Amino acid sequence: MTRAIDMGWIGCHTCGTVHEGDQTRCRTCSAPLHSRLPNSLQQTWAWLITGALFLIPANMLPLLSNLVLGHNEGHTIAEGIAIFFQTGDYFVAIVILIASLLIPFSKIFVIGILILSIQFRWQLDNKTRLLLYEFVEFIGRWSMIDVFVVALLAGLVKLGAVISILPGTGAICFALSVIFTMIAALRIDSKMIWDAPAKDTVE
Repeated sequence: MTRAIDMGWIGCHTCGTVHEGDQTRCRTCSAPLHSRLPNSLQQTWAWLITGALFLIPANMLPLLSNLVLGHNEGHTIAEGIAIFFQTGDYFVAIVILIASLLIPFSKIFVIGILILSIQFRWQLDNKTRLLLYEFVEFIGRWSMIDVFVVALLAGLVKLGAVISILPGTGAICFALSVIFTMIAALRIDSKMIWDAPAKDTVE
Protein backbone atom coordinates (compact mmCIF):
# COMPACT_ATOMS: atom_id res chain seq x y z
CA MET A 1 0.00 0.00 0.00
CA THR A 2 1.38 3.41 -0.98
CA ARG A 3 1.36 5.95 1.84
CA ALA A 4 1.40 9.73 1.61
CA ILE A 5 4.81 9.78 3.27
CA ASP A 6 6.14 7.57 0.45
CA MET A 7 4.99 10.23 -2.02
CA GLY A 8 6.68 13.01 -0.09
CA TRP A 9 3.40 14.44 1.24
CA ILE A 10 2.46 15.49 4.76
CA GLY A 11 -1.09 15.72 6.04
CA CYS A 12 -1.90 18.28 8.72
CA HIS A 13 -2.99 16.53 11.92
CA THR A 14 -5.27 19.47 12.77
CA CYS A 15 -7.26 20.13 9.60
CA GLY A 16 -6.12 17.38 7.22
CA THR A 17 -4.72 19.62 4.49
CA VAL A 18 -2.06 17.85 2.39
CA HIS A 19 1.29 19.59 1.82
CA GLU A 20 4.57 18.92 0.13
CA GLY A 21 7.18 17.33 2.35
CA ASP A 22 9.33 20.46 2.64
CA GLN A 23 6.56 22.50 4.30
CA THR A 24 6.79 23.12 8.05
CA ARG A 25 3.46 24.83 8.75
CA CYS A 26 -0.05 24.25 7.47
CA ARG A 27 -1.17 26.84 4.94
CA THR A 28 -4.78 26.47 6.16
CA CYS A 29 -4.55 26.53 9.97
CA SER A 30 -0.85 27.40 10.54
CA ALA A 31 -0.34 24.32 12.74
CA PRO A 32 3.13 22.71 12.76
CA LEU A 33 3.42 19.88 10.25
CA HIS A 34 4.62 16.43 11.23
CA SER A 35 4.46 13.26 9.16
CA ARG A 36 3.79 11.47 12.46
CA LEU A 37 2.81 12.99 15.81
CA PRO A 38 5.96 13.42 17.92
CA ASN A 39 6.16 11.02 20.91
CA SER A 40 2.70 9.67 20.12
CA LEU A 41 3.29 6.24 21.67
CA GLN A 42 5.01 7.60 24.77
CA GLN A 43 2.19 10.04 25.43
CA THR A 44 -0.42 7.34 24.80
CA TRP A 45 1.28 5.01 27.29
CA ALA A 46 1.51 7.76 29.91
CA TRP A 47 -2.18 8.69 29.67
CA LEU A 48 -3.29 5.05 29.44
CA ILE A 49 -1.35 3.94 32.53
CA THR A 50 -2.65 6.94 34.48
CA GLY A 51 -6.22 6.10 33.47
CA ALA A 52 -5.74 2.45 34.45
CA LEU A 53 -4.37 3.44 37.87
CA PHE A 54 -7.36 5.70 38.56
CA LEU A 55 -9.68 2.84 37.61
CA ILE A 56 -8.50 0.90 40.68
CA PRO A 57 -9.79 3.35 43.34
CA ALA A 58 -12.82 4.00 41.12
CA ASN A 59 -13.91 0.41 41.74
CA MET A 60 -12.81 0.23 45.39
CA LEU A 61 -14.22 3.54 46.69
CA PRO A 62 -17.93 4.48 46.92
CA LEU A 63 -19.38 5.72 43.64
CA LEU A 64 -22.17 7.52 45.48
CA SER A 65 -23.30 8.07 49.07
CA ASN A 66 -26.86 7.90 50.38
CA LEU A 67 -27.63 10.30 53.23
CA VAL A 68 -30.88 9.10 54.85
CA LEU A 69 -31.99 10.76 58.09
CA GLY A 70 -28.41 11.66 58.91
CA HIS A 71 -27.07 8.17 58.22
CA ASN A 72 -24.45 8.07 55.47
CA GLU A 73 -24.02 4.87 53.45
CA GLY A 74 -21.74 4.51 50.43
CA HIS A 75 -21.75 1.91 47.66
CA THR A 76 -19.03 0.84 45.27
CA ILE A 77 -19.76 -0.06 41.66
CA ALA A 78 -19.79 -3.79 42.41
CA GLU A 79 -22.06 -3.29 45.43
CA GLY A 80 -24.46 -1.22 43.35
CA ILE A 81 -24.63 -3.92 40.68
CA ALA A 82 -25.27 -6.58 43.34
CA ILE A 83 -28.04 -4.49 44.93
CA PHE A 84 -29.84 -4.01 41.59
CA PHE A 85 -29.62 -7.74 40.87
CA GLN A 86 -31.00 -8.56 44.32
CA THR A 87 -33.93 -6.16 43.89
CA GLY A 88 -34.76 -7.58 40.45
CA ASP A 89 -33.67 -4.53 38.42
CA TYR A 90 -31.70 -6.69 36.01
CA PHE A 91 -31.69 -4.21 33.14
CA VAL A 92 -30.20 -1.44 35.27
CA ALA A 93 -27.67 -3.86 36.75
CA ILE A 94 -26.55 -5.03 33.31
CA VAL A 95 -26.26 -1.46 32.01
CA ILE A 96 -24.09 -0.48 34.99
CA LEU A 97 -22.04 -3.65 34.62
CA ILE A 98 -21.35 -2.92 30.96
CA ALA A 99 -20.76 0.84 31.35
CA SER A 100 -18.74 0.70 34.58
CA LEU A 101 -16.70 -2.47 34.22
CA LEU A 102 -16.73 -4.02 30.75
CA ILE A 103 -16.34 -0.84 28.69
CA PRO A 104 -13.52 0.82 30.72
CA PHE A 105 -11.45 -2.36 31.03
CA SER A 106 -12.10 -3.32 27.39
CA LYS A 107 -11.05 0.13 26.23
CA ILE A 108 -7.79 0.01 28.18
CA PHE A 109 -7.09 -3.53 26.93
CA VAL A 110 -7.77 -2.68 23.28
CA ILE A 111 -5.67 0.51 23.37
CA GLY A 112 -2.85 -1.46 24.97
CA ILE A 113 -3.01 -4.18 22.30
CA LEU A 114 -3.14 -1.57 19.53
CA ILE A 115 -0.11 0.43 20.62
CA LEU A 116 1.84 -2.71 21.50
CA SER A 117 1.24 -4.02 17.97
CA ILE A 118 2.51 -0.71 16.56
CA GLN A 119 5.45 -0.29 18.92
CA PHE A 120 6.76 -3.86 18.64
CA ARG A 121 5.67 -4.24 15.01
CA TRP A 122 3.52 -7.29 15.55
CA GLN A 123 2.54 -9.04 12.36
CA LEU A 124 -1.14 -8.12 12.45
CA ASP A 125 -3.37 -7.34 9.53
CA ASN A 126 -3.58 -3.56 9.17
CA LYS A 127 -7.35 -3.90 8.83
CA THR A 128 -7.37 -5.52 12.28
CA ARG A 129 -5.44 -2.58 13.71
CA LEU A 130 -7.88 -0.19 12.05
CA LEU A 131 -10.85 -2.09 13.52
CA LEU A 132 -9.26 -1.87 16.98
CA TYR A 133 -8.78 1.88 16.52
CA GLU A 134 -12.38 2.36 15.36
CA PHE A 135 -13.58 0.25 18.30
CA VAL A 136 -11.80 2.59 20.71
CA GLU A 137 -13.32 5.61 18.97
CA PHE A 138 -16.83 4.12 19.12
CA ILE A 139 -16.79 2.76 22.67
CA GLY A 140 -15.39 5.93 24.20
CA ARG A 141 -18.70 7.79 23.88
CA TRP A 142 -20.37 5.32 26.28
CA SER A 143 -17.74 5.56 29.01
CA MET A 144 -19.38 8.28 31.10
CA ILE A 145 -22.87 6.79 31.48
CA ASP A 146 -22.64 6.03 35.18
CA VAL A 147 -20.96 9.38 35.96
CA PHE A 148 -23.90 11.14 34.28
CA VAL A 149 -26.31 8.99 36.31
CA VAL A 150 -24.58 9.92 39.58
CA ALA A 151 -24.60 13.61 38.64
CA LEU A 152 -28.28 13.40 37.68
CA LEU A 153 -29.25 11.66 40.93
CA ALA A 154 -27.21 14.10 43.00
CA GLY A 155 -29.02 16.99 41.33
CA LEU A 156 -32.53 15.54 41.59
CA VAL A 157 -32.60 13.73 44.93
CA LYS A 158 -32.23 16.56 47.42
CA LEU A 159 -34.80 16.47 50.23
CA GLY A 160 -32.93 18.41 52.87
CA ALA A 161 -32.16 16.41 56.01
CA VAL A 162 -34.45 13.53 55.01
CA ILE A 163 -32.60 12.01 52.05
CA SER A 164 -29.94 13.06 49.56
CA ILE A 165 -27.52 11.40 47.17
CA LEU A 166 -23.96 12.68 46.93
CA PRO A 167 -21.19 11.72 44.47
CA GLY A 168 -18.53 9.60 46.13
CA THR A 169 -14.77 9.61 45.71
CA GLY A 170 -15.11 6.64 43.37
CA ALA A 171 -17.13 8.74 40.93
CA ILE A 172 -14.36 11.34 40.76
CA CYS A 173 -11.71 8.67 40.19
CA PHE A 174 -13.89 7.01 37.56
CA ALA A 175 -14.44 10.29 35.71
CA LEU A 176 -10.70 11.01 35.76
CA SER A 177 -9.99 7.50 34.48
CA VAL A 178 -12.40 7.99 31.58
CA ILE A 179 -10.91 11.39 30.73
CA PHE A 180 -7.34 10.07 30.80
CA THR A 181 -8.18 7.08 28.59
CA MET A 182 -9.99 9.40 26.17
CA ILE A 183 -6.85 11.54 25.94
CA ALA A 184 -4.80 8.36 25.44
CA ALA A 185 -7.00 7.41 22.49
CA LEU A 186 -6.65 10.90 21.03
CA ARG A 187 -2.85 10.73 21.25
CA ILE A 188 -2.72 7.66 19.00
CA ASP A 189 -1.55 8.70 15.56
CA SER A 190 -3.74 6.58 13.28
CA LYS A 191 -1.19 7.00 10.49
CA MET A 192 1.18 4.78 12.46
CA ILE A 193 -1.21 1.89 11.93
CA TRP A 194 0.01 1.70 8.32
CA ASP A 195 3.70 1.94 9.30
CA ALA A 196 3.79 -1.41 11.11
CA PRO A 197 4.19 -4.50 8.91
CA ALA A 198 0.95 -6.18 7.92
CA LYS A 199 0.64 -9.92 8.44
CA ASP A 200 -0.28 -10.53 4.83
CA THR A 201 2.82 -8.71 3.55
CA VAL A 202 5.39 -10.54 5.67
CA GLU A 203 6.95 -13.70 4.26
